[in-house]
Amino acid sequence: MHRRKLLQWGLGAFGAGLLPLAARADDDIIGDILEGKIPTAAPVPPAAPPVALRPTPVDPPLVKAVVDPRWVHLHNIHTGEKLEAVYWENGAYVPDAVHALNKVLRDYRNDEVHPMNPGLYDILDQIAKKTEAKSPFQVISGYRSPATNKLLSERSGEVAKRSLHMDGKAMDIYLEDVALEHVRAAALDLGRGGVGYYPSSKFVHVDVGPVRKWSGT
Repeated sequence: MHRRKLLQWGLGAFGAGLLPLAARADDDIIGDILEGKIPTAAPVPPAAPPVALRPTPVDPPLVKAVVDPRWVHLHNIHTGEKLEAVYWENGAYVPDAVHALNKVLRDYRNDEVHPMNPGLYDILDQIAKKTEAKSPFQVISGYRSPATNKLLSERSGEVAKRSLHMDGKAMDIYLEDVALEHVRAAALDLGRGGVGYYPSSKFVHVDVGPVRKWSGT
């Protein structure tokens, strides 16, 4: 064989070996089709069953409870002073209102001011709501100085020598538009502190001491 032809044949064979695999594979498939041989497609694996999607639970939004402010309406029958104020708001007692109430409930005999227990105003607020009172609470006695309490206890055996009035923890009150027995019933229904009933003197004693009840004149 001539050397040049040998080289040509060798290069041709070498070039055929460099054909892309995909092209060769296509030639094989086409050849099979021409010979009547239909290639069998590779089996397709079954699709996975659909996954049921569950909605992600969402917590309901937090709703801040709306708490109504608390009011107190007082009239000191000895000084003529009146005060209607919001004494509790936004979860706390209002300092300015509490200070003003201390002044209205002072010992009128000597003008001595003492901090009053704000729990008393909660009691009055609940009594007013239970009785649906529209008029202010008439205050006969709020704070009593030791000197005043001693004077009153010497005059009447019904005044305790160690009265809670001296600690700013008691008040003697009545309502002009509510029967006295209804004021007493509402106070007893609260189950808070002491409740004294004085029908002849026309007032009800309320305090923030231990739960108890009694009657006087």
